[in-house]
Amino acid sequence: MNCDVLCASDDGWSMNVQPEVRAIDGYPVVLPCTFSHPQHSQHSSLQVLWRLGHGQGAAVLFRCTSRTGAPTCEPGPQQDQRYRLEGNPREHDLSLRINSASLQDSGRYYCRVEVQGREHISFEDKMGTRLRVEAPPKILALSVEGSEQSGYRALCRVQGSPLPDVQWLGPDDLLEGSSVGPLAQGTTAHYHTVSQLRDVEPGQQYTCSASNPLGKEQATLYVLPPQPPPSLAGASPPLLLLLSLSVGAKVILLVGVGVWLVQGGALQGVRCWWK
Repeated sequence: MNCDVLCASDDGWSMNVQPEVRAIDGYPVVLPCTFSHPQHSQHSSLQVLWRLGHGQGAAVLFRCTSRTGAPTCEPGPQQDQRYRLEGNPREHDLSLRINSASLQDSGRYYCRVEVQGREHISFEDKMGTRLRVEAPPKILALSVEGSEQSGYRALCRVQGSPLPDVQWLGPDDLLEGSSVGPLAQGTTAHYHTVSQLRDVEPGQQYTCSASNPLGKEQATLYVLPPQPPPSLAGASPPLLLLLSLSVGAKVILLVGVGVWLVQGGALQGVRCWWK
């Protein structure tokens, strides 16, 4: 049986859920689910179950049992503490609370109730509730790779939902970047993207700007002109990279400066990560 907001069956079961719930990354969220059944009584033992996904690939995220006379619905000993029942099954409320929702929690959730009496009766919503977790852009990494012969390119790895729009800015104008694929496997492709900027030149600065409806973040890459090291005659000169992070009007200068040597014509290990 499929339904949108209200599920009902001919034998008197009904279940009310929301088709979609939105949440912000890092904050708690509640997935509403209520039910009714004409044969339900306070003397019945109830089992509540929440699943992520449907079919063979479904994962049981929460399970608890409300026994006769018990004031609460007791979860199992291995229950993940991020999940707890927000509602009271004795009042026909199976709503689930997820603490500190993350982008990985996005998906379709299904609630199920089992009334354990003389006859074992169960009911669940077949349509489910889609949880959409959103997050402002976050630049995960900025790097440069390549060689003197083939040229250098800058890479900007970004996370966010909705998927951020990424632009490259030079000192005076907008530069043309391009996406790098494949981005990722599985659901992470929905909120991870990598943009590249070709023909990066020493002595220039490049800014990666990521934006979506929830915010904007920028990271600026300074590629200093190579200078021969005084103690290594004949060796390839190093490139110096300096990163800064701009969030709105606030500018944070990252601690540390990285120096990498160009060995054999290839730029080695020019990669900077932060959280």
